[in-house]
Amino acid sequence: MIVKLFLFIAFVSLSEIYVLVKIGSFIGAVPTIVLVILSAIIGSAVVRYQGLQLFSDIQSRLAKGEMPGQQLIEGMMLIITGILLIVPGFITDVCGLLLLQPHLRRKFSQALFSKIILHNMFRDPRHNGFYNSNANKNDKDIIEGEFERKDDKRIDKK
Repeated sequence: MIVKLFLFIAFVSLSEIYVLVKIGSFIGAVPTIVLVILSAIIGSAVVRYQGLQLFSDIQSRLAKGEMPGQQLIEGMMLIITGILLIVPGFITDVCGLLLLQPHLRRKFSQALFSKIILHNMFRDPRHNGFYNSNANKNDKDIIEGEFERKDDKRIDKK
């Protein structure tokens, strides 16, 4: 796994250098550097804007009692997109720009979401949020019940 990751990073780095040199020899060094910096700045601003929209969508789903699983995957993809846009190079910028497209990101996240195993999670006001309905089903030492804490109300007599 580590060897594959190393080979992938080495391949991407060498490809980025090759493309940067080719574009730099075609349009010049200064315009190439300006393009790389502009893509990082503009991409970061767009990632921030879409991230804030996604965050509000996650909050609204949580308020409705729904699990925002796909939105969380899209959030991780936005983080990866931000990294791709900040790394200097045109290949990573193109990949980042593709992931900035909401419909493409949604399709990727749906494909990833379908491969993830989820437990049954429900929202119950008694549990202060989400709880796993399958947790401890086979544990015979658990006795379910409710309790109420009554504080002592002491009156100081002087």
